[in-house]
Amino acid sequence: MSEIPIALQLLHPQAHPPRYMTDLAAGMDLAAVLDTPLQLLPGERQLVPTGIAIALPPGYEAQVRPRSGWALRDGVTLVNSPGTIDADYRGEIKVLLINHGDAPVTIVSGDRIAQLVVAPVVRADWQLCTQLPTSQRQAGGFGHTGHCQTVGRCD
Repeated sequence: MSEIPIALQLLHPQAHPPRYMTDLAAGMDLAAVLDTPLQLLPGERQLVPTGIAIALPPGYEAQVRPRSGWALRDGVTLVNSPGTIDADYRGEIKVLLINHGDAPVTIVSGDRIAQLVVAPVVRADWQLCTQLPTSQRQAGGFGHTGHCQTVGRCD
């Protein structure tokens, strides 16, 4: 594994840097920074601040991803997953959460609400053509390897 330096600004007294929770973790935990507890009702979306801003080096992005345990336990996940933070973004990182569970969830400052993964970026250099090269798959789309004939029924 390699490391890259990333500038980090704490925007709130309760904010702290994202943290890797194990030695080999790919994602760092992002924590909520709230002045008062926030209640996320079933079916509700809320934009939750983290109190941090970062300056990624050119050629990198950060992906905001859900926490799997929270999704399993309470049904809380991200509306747009993964969320992309571009290298030229300098604003506060906020996490757009949704409660797919059947009970309200209370979030307090310091709660771990998402993961942040830093990744290299590869940009496309589009090559316009009149016909694409053939492939074994061709235009096979949703469910083509499971031989789906109708939605929800795959052989």
